[in-house]
Parts: sequence; C-alpha cells; structure tokens
Amino acid sequence: MMNRRCFLRASLQAAALASAPPLLQAADDPVAPYRTPYKYPELIYKATGNKMDFDGLAVDDPIVFRANGRFHMLYIGFDGTGYQTGLASSGDLVHWTPTALVGPRDANSQYTKYNLAISSILRDKNLHGTGEALKVDGHYIAAWNAYPSAGYESGAAVIGLARSSDLLHWTLTDAILLPQDGAPWEHGGLYRPDLLLDNGMYYLYYNAKTDTLPKLEGGGWHEQSGVATSRDLKTWTRSPLSPILKNGPRGSATYPAANPLHDQMPATPDARDSRFASNPYVMKYGKQYAMFYFGFGYERPGRACEMLALGNDPLHFTKVPEVLIDIGRPGTVDETFAHKPSAIYHEGALYHFYCAVSGKYPNEVRGIAVARSKPW
Repeated sequence: MMNRRCFLRASLQAAALASAPPLLQAADDPVAPYRTPYKYPELIYKATGNKMDFDGLAVDDPIVFRANGRFHMLYIGFDGTGYQTGLASSGDLVHWTPTALVGPRDANSQYTKYNLAISSILRDKNLHGTGEALKVDGHYIAAWNAYPSAGYESGAAVIGLARSSDLLHWTLTDAILLPQDGAPWEHGGLYRPDLLLDNGMYYLYYNAKTDTLPKLEGGGWHEQSGVATSRDLKTWTRSPLSPILKNGPRGSATYPAANPLHDQMPATPDARDSRFASNPYVMKYGKQYAMFYFGFGYERPGRACEMLALGNDPLHFTKVPEVLIDIGRPGTVDETFAHKPSAIYHEGALYHFYCAVSGKYPNEVRGIAVARSKPW
C-alpha cells in the first residue's frame, strides 16, 4: 500500500519585507506580517544516522514553543519501523540539543503499537506573542496522531490528546477523532493536529485524506483540512463547515489520458495545492487568523511548498495567491520539499520552521529547516 511519503516522492521566494512597521504593512499588504523569505542555508536539526536511534533515519514535523525560559521543539523521528516523538531545546532557535524520546511507541497499544507523533502543543498562538506553552489544571496539553501499521504514515491514523507536567512524560487519552466517524473526505485517515485556544473555545485543526481515488482520477488520494471544537477538552465536535481548507483546482492535463478532462481545451493550470492542502497551523495577528499550511499539486514532478490562508474568524479562511516558502535551488536542503509549518516570534523576527527534503529516494535527506522575516 502506498503511503503519503511514497506518493510525495513518486510524484516528484516570497518577496522581501517592506520597511514599514508590521501593522502598517498589513493594512496595504495583508501577507507582509507572515512572510519569512530568508532561509537559513543548512538544516538546523538532522537524523542521527544511527539505525538504532528512534530518529536515526529521518526527522520531521517540527513544533516549536517556549517553556521554562527556553525554546523547545517537539519533532518526530523515523527508525524504519514508524514514528516516535522527540524533544529538543535551544537558546537561539538555530542551535538545538536533543533532550529525550518523549513519545515512544507502545507494543501493547491499539493505536501506538508502531507510531506515535505528538505533533501539537497548546501554546500562545499570537503571531508576535511569546509562544509560551499553556497549562490547563497544572498540565501541558498536546495532541497526537498515530498510524496503526508499521511504516512511514501507514494506515488510517487517529487523533488523541496527551497531558504532561514536565514535557518529558506524557499520558495519552483515548482517541478523540476517528476517520470512520467523519465525512468521506477524511475516511482514509487523519494527519497532524494543531491546537488553538481562542475566547474560551479549543480548536483542533487537522488534515485528512480520502480513500483511494478511482483510476480515472489517477488513483492515490487527496488531502484537505478541517477543524473540531471543544469547551472542555473532552467532548469534541467536528465543524459542519469542514473541510474549511479545500484543494485548489486541478489542471486538466494531470488527469489520466482515459479521462475526458485530460484533453480539455484550453488546458487548465494546476494549483500548488490541488492534491494536498495539509498540516494546518493557525495563529492570530490582531483580529486576523492565519492558517499556515503546505500544498502539493498533481503536476509532476510534485514539489510541496508552504502556503497561507487568512480569515476574520477561526472557521473561515481565504487562500492568498502566493507561496510563502517554496523549494530551493538544486543542491539546497529543501530542493525536493518544503512543508509542515510551525512558527514563533523572537527578537523582532518571525521564524518559520518546516520539514526540508533534498535528494531522491533511497538517498533523500529529510530534516528540519527554518526561514525568518529578516536576514541572517
């Protein structure tokens, strides 16, 4: 069965900021506060290279926050069997020190036997805020997703919550969202959750995939993003508006030749998020809500990139017509994919973390990269 990573592999900068203050920029250019065109030229976190380590083969999906006077990053490591979750710390957001394996797989668990990705933490989500992790009843709150089979994102994943008093030891709840309980757009499985607390309401954003598509559509699947809400972190309700972030239009030439749309005249362009509109990461800037996400299209070679949608409330978003972070030039750390966003503000600059992929399988390199809003 083809997994998400295999599909991305097989299917194979934004303009500089104006000099005006951020609020003035936003009035004339609503995307300006979110641009991070200055990429750090190297990976800031890599796999160890030791096949015996949980993060020996690849590291992925950074979630950055502040706690106890330092920056921390939850990330997922891959050892050839499945995901597990690590924690690293930093004083400057560039140089990171591994702390511990904090989300190990559990051979006795129905859901985390092979995989556990603690891939979100409840934190200050104001764009220019501290990014401090928040506690509820004395505990940090995180969200996890787990795939039921061995391999890289193999099987229909579920989503749950986790609690910790020290960021090192996490107690998982039962799954709170199951793919079979949702609409057809999420029946194939659930991907990375993202937590936001706003006006007393908890929002859990996530993306999901369809079941396998018909051959006339090219097979595989597509991914879109939705949201569930809760007042108490116990009872969750999927929004009837979901998916709140839909795929962009598909180019006619990307359909199989047997599909009549393939020969549509004139040929239509393929949106950068026509296949995946994935990994939503929502922040606030004043009264505006910003959903960072990654897009992936049908046009080959497929190249995942970081994108943005803006809204006046946490449920309605409009995509902006530019790519925030695109793949790099040949030979750079993100020449193949730039995807899976996380952001934090520090010393007058917005830092945008993402998973960078270079090279080709089986020699691809998957690690963590960062770009920011001012030059290095």
